[in-house]
Amino acid sequence: MGKNFNTNTANHNEWLTPPEIIEALGQFDLDPCAPTPATRPWSMAHRHYSIEDNGLMMPWYGRIWCNPPYGRETFAWLNKLAEHGDGVALIFARTETRGFHAEIWEKADAVFFFKGRLRFHKINGERGATANAPSCLVAYGQNNVEALEKSGLKGKLVKLKRRCYPRSEGGSI
Repeated sequence: MGKNFNTNTANHNEWLTPPEIIEALGQFDLDPCAPTPATRPWSMAHRHYSIEDNGLMMPWYGRIWCNPPYGRETFAWLNKLAEHGDGVALIFARTETRGFHAEIWEKADAVFFFKGRLRFHKINGERGATANAPSCLVAYGQNNVEALEKSGLKGKLVKLKRRCYPRSEGGSI
């Protein structure tokens, strides 16, 4: 993951979503930004695209889990998720950035801000150090707003009054 958006720790390229977050949000159909299968200690969705698949260029379907590469490219993933209209993204809460304004404040249905900072996992599944920035979950689609409301995760949910933005029907291709 890039240096610009996530200035995270120890120069590792892949940091894994804590599994308790996935468990709290329910089943996902696709993770387009998954670690390579050989190094993935747990699944985030029923189907995964890894870096070899170039998930940003692949068709998306169903409910999406997106922990995108952090950096300038983060918002390209959020743009695709907004267009898809059914999913949740885990990103750093860089609320002042142009990308956050364009892809989240203008297009998302809700943002959940975690209380405290997350501890991501290393690629071997071991819990890493505390992240050096706050994180948030971004919901696209009312079903994902409801999943955040019911998740039991500690933090604050902010529902957004977004501008009209075309969305694909039912998350289809």
